[in-house]
Amino acid sequence: MHCGPLRQFLCLWLYLSYIEAVPIQKLQDDTKTLIKTMVTRISNIPYMQSSSKLRITGFDFLPGFHPVLTMSKMEQTLAIYQHILINLPSSNVIQVSHDLKNLQDLLHLLASTNGCPSPQARGPVSLKGLDSIQETSLYSAEVVTLDRLKQFLQDMLLQLEVSPEC
Repeated sequence: MHCGPLRQFLCLWLYLSYIEAVPIQKLQDDTKTLIKTMVTRISNIPYMQSSSKLRITGFDFLPGFHPVLTMSKMEQTLAIYQHILINLPSSNVIQVSHDLKNLQDLLHLLASTNGCPSPQARGPVSLKGLDSIQETSLYSAEVVTLDRLKQFLQDMLLQLEVSPEC
């Protein structure tokens, strides 16, 4: 009587029983913590303290308010902001851009653990108006982009509290 395959199976089962997947709650907590860190980081940029008083037009290419944020809408919107931030030459947005990339990865992982389908690969984001705004006022583009990103992150944080749909 050979017990080899049964013994291997039992050893494998024992090993696999000790391996734990990342709990969804931990993933949600990490995502929320990163969002809070990003909001604080944006708020601490010196010229961002007075940005809420600015009223600048011509930034229609930036995503606006969405009453219902799904995981896929969050991912799409973060991709747009990421594209804009990497095209701004300011040193103030470098860390925010890195944080945004990490947030995209966390959100993608959170969506996949919730059983959401992977977003389809898209070509490069094309934003009409970004080039002309950048040519005329980089400072305004940076301030408005960071201010709207901060607002979006705060909306996203609220939506993550109620477990958004796919």
